[in-house]
Amino acid sequence: MITLHHLNNSRSQKIVWLLEELELSYELVSYQRDPVTLMGPPAIKALHPLGKSPVLDEDGCLISESGAITQYLLSRYGEGRLAPDPAGPSQMRFLECLYFAVSAGMNPVMFKVYARAFNLVDEPIDLAATAELEQALGYIDTLLGDQTWLMGDLFTAADIQMSFIPELAKAVGAFSGHPTITAWQQRLYARPAFHRAIARGGAYDFAQPI
Repeated sequence: MITLHHLNNSRSQKIVWLLEELELSYELVSYQRDPVTLMGPPAIKALHPLGKSPVLDEDGCLISESGAITQYLLSRYGEGRLAPDPAGPSQMRFLECLYFAVSAGMNPVMFKVYARAFNLVDEPIDLAATAELEQALGYIDTLLGDQTWLMGDLFTAADIQMSFIPELAKAVGAFSGHPTITAWQQRLYARPAFHRAIARGGAYDFAQPI
């Protein structure tokens, strides 16, 4: 039995979405952020040593980190869905996107969050993070080009994972322009599984129009 421990307005929404795209049966255990601090509750910290959401529990075995959960679900249940042919030319790009979405693509967002928290807005660290984030958004623009999805005509889990970067860029006030990304996100938000994920996981503030 799959159980997903889900924190509202977090990247665990992407795992709810992935589970809906794969049409898997799962139990959802939902947690709410503190309305003042925006931190997750102590119950999440008690669940896994990292104290972060999402956490996937399958028959008592836990796995955290959305990139790792994505790869686990695809390898165990994907049956070729939501991923390119592993022997094809898109496989390297696909893997790069999965990990870029949780590492180099997200790092500048977190630096901007910290700059806000420590009153360093418009200081060198914040400006450097803005430049790095713009480079990440430019990379997504380049990957998309005139294609429908990051892997061309094939919608994959990379689209789900990478969509978090422009969403968070908007949340920290660092998204402007990028019509290619805007059109891509609107296609993502039109997917039936995305709407099922919102219905199941609850309101998701980061999906406001960009």
